[in-house]
Amino acid sequence: MTWLKWLCLGALILGLRVDAQAGSPRILKVLPQYLDLQGRHSLSPSLYERDAYQALLRKNPARCSGIRYAVQWKARGMSTEGMTVRIELRTGNKNDVKPLVKEQPIGHKGVFSHWSNVIIDGDAFKEMGEVIAWRATLWQEGKQIAEQKSFLW
Repeated sequence: MTWLKWLCLGALILGLRVDAQAGSPRILKVLPQYLDLQGRHSLSPSLYERDAYQALLRKNPARCSGIRYAVQWKARGMSTEGMTVRIELRTGNKNDVKPLVKEQPIGHKGVFSHWSNVIIDGDAFKEMGEVIAWRATLWQEGKQIAEQKSFLW
């Protein structure tokens, strides 16, 4: 009978902990990916092929047309209305003291998590130089609700 009490207590504590974390929005992963001249980040769906192609693009900047930040985020129980993903970049461009900022509104939300892409291309990509540090934030109606940043931020 004692083991049944402990089992019930453990289930209650675990249930409370899951409920407390269910509504907290967070950014799970940020993947910076270079884009080639055709706008592709990979030549095939293989993760190994993607990583090899990204290494090739890093070594050959003339083959790059931009950079995409794929941000995986989760916000259970929250509406996506007015929600945006913001990427801030500190770059090797000596003329800029302020970070380069790019925002992308969020369309719809997945069941478990969602990916949003923020693309920097064209003149902004050519002028920014090498990326030194980045920060990804999730915003809702002007209020920051989640953040993930690189080591050097």
